[in-house]
Amino acid sequence: MASKSAALNCSGPRLLRAQCTQALRPRKLAQQHHHVRYASAGTANAPLGKTHLYALHSKYGAKFVPFGGYQMPVQYSDLSIVDSHTWTREKASLFDVGHMVQHHFSGAGAEAFLESITPSSLSTLPVQQSTLSALLHPRTGGIVDDTVIARLSDKFYVVTNAGCREKDTAYFRQQLEAWNSSNSDKPVEWKILQGQGLVALQGPLSAEILSRVLDDKSKGDLKALYFGQCVFATIKGTNTEVLVSRAGYTGEDGFEISIPSHATEAVTQSLLDSSKDELRFAGLGARDTLRLEAGMCLYGHDLDDTTTPVEGALSWIIGKDRRANGGFHGDSVILQQLKKKSEGGGVSRRRIGLVVEGSPAREGAEIVNEAGEKIGNITSGCPSPTLKKNIAMGYIVDGMHKTGTEVDVVVRGKRRKAVVTKMPFVPSKYYKQPTTAKA
Repeated sequence: MASKSAALNCSGPRLLRAQCTQALRPRKLAQQHHHVRYASAGTANAPLGKTHLYALHSKYGAKFVPFGGYQMPVQYSDLSIVDSHTWTREKASLFDVGHMVQHHFSGAGAEAFLESITPSSLSTLPVQQSTLSALLHPRTGGIVDDTVIARLSDKFYVVTNAGCREKDTAYFRQQLEAWNSSNSDKPVEWKILQGQGLVALQGPLSAEILSRVLDDKSKGDLKALYFGQCVFATIKGTNTEVLVSRAGYTGEDGFEISIPSHATEAVTQSLLDSSKDELRFAGLGARDTLRLEAGMCLYGHDLDDTTTPVEGALSWIIGKDRRANGGFHGDSVILQQLKKKSEGGGVSRRRIGLVVEGSPAREGAEIVNEAGEKIGNITSGCPSPTLKKNIAMGYIVDGMHKTGTEVDVVVRGKRRKAVVTKMPFVPSKYYKQPTTAKA
């Protein structure tokens, strides 16, 4: 099992959280300079990469920071981080996520291979449907990385975190070598989509904006595209085919668009030009506060190699058939954790959300009980621009994880009252397929 420090290094240049210098008050929050600090880790001496949109970011006044081995925009000159956050919730923002790693897995054994290293039910995943999943360590069930897996007509499309590029590459190489050597009748081919662009269009106006740049057929496909589904679409006036997934990292309706390298800048510019009064670039600063309000994890902070899906409140990614039959890395550990305590199951800690009084709680802050005894720690925290409250995510001992439980968080040496709160903190607004009423 990898050490905690190794797991944190995997997160790449580490996001250490939004730093606000004054107490959270609605009036001041909108005026605060939401300063986000980043630090190098892992391959500190390696030159930083640039996505295909670097020049376009510069044109729009981006402030760059090192992240995941790339120079990435943290914010832009036209909006503060808080204003960019609010813009996303009310209109739409465009995020460059081209630093993420995109993969294709194909061949007769692709489905079985991916099911062996993740707890997902890929055998029942429809074509053009995706699922959140996790790459797992063989013996411990610890999370190597969180990932999204989509089934295309003849292959699987997988997206992993940029900061875990080297670790994930070594992991896939090792796992595939073992698989192909013992499953010659079900070979698997793996391809990293080097240079493939990826942008995330997020916010309530996303569908309207995207439809403006699609050809007529693709517009029709978009109307029937629900959360978690994906479809190939063509950009109007070009022969550029892109993969559009209705997904995102903000809790809003939105899309992630995978674009061929040669067309990434042109497609992005087309989106911006189509909706000048409704669409803005947004950077890592707003992305972090948005994802925390949505209760979503950042690998290396809220998840790591020592954390199982059950501890990380991700039991829902474990398919029903996988619970019954196992057959994935770490299944003996994970399936035991899913059992009732009376049957010898359960975990010692669980991921929770907290609303904290006073100053915002940052990563590393201790959670204590009434007697002052440590019962957990904060892994992410920030003032919520939407709620005008301090929110945080962390791990707490089992039994203290229930919604409404009152605890204290030690912030700068002082105990602050906090309440365990259900996540997401801000209700999600995904475009979901209507449920059919039972007769």
